[in-house]
Amino acid sequence: MADAGAGPTPGRFEVRATASDHLAWVRTRLAMERTLMAWVRTGASLIGFGFTIVQFFDRMGDLRDAAPPRFPNTPRYLGLMLIFCGVAALVVSALQYRSEVEDLSRGDFAVIAGGADVRHRVPLLAISFALTLVGLFAFFSVFLRLV
Repeated sequence: MADAGAGPTPGRFEVRATASDHLAWVRTRLAMERTLMAWVRTGASLIGFGFTIVQFFDRMGDLRDAAPPRFPNTPRYLGLMLIFCGVAALVVSALQYRSEVEDLSRGDFAVIAGGADVRHRVPLLAISFALTLVGLFAFFSVFLRLV
């Protein structure tokens, strides 16, 4: 066992520029992308489900035999909350992903990431941004009908 005072203290990880370390870095990066994809699916589902609830109960009032709702604005409020949660999930997950990718590409890890100035383009971030815009549009279209 090495003496603790025998030399400079190593960092938290020993990073070597080997193929196996690079492939481990790639696997970690892909796992982060799969996690982001799961959050994008969750956010899109929340937005879609929230908007559907609002539309379903709005159309339900058009039925001839339907009883009038006891709390008519409740579906709208529930839909708004679900849409808001979907948009929040998209924004938070995209910000967290970018932060983690930056951490994974800096410092000692730059060697196995392919260099400090290598940028990895992820189309999933563009999809997340587009879905965030769709969610904001859905939120405000439902919200403005409340007033």
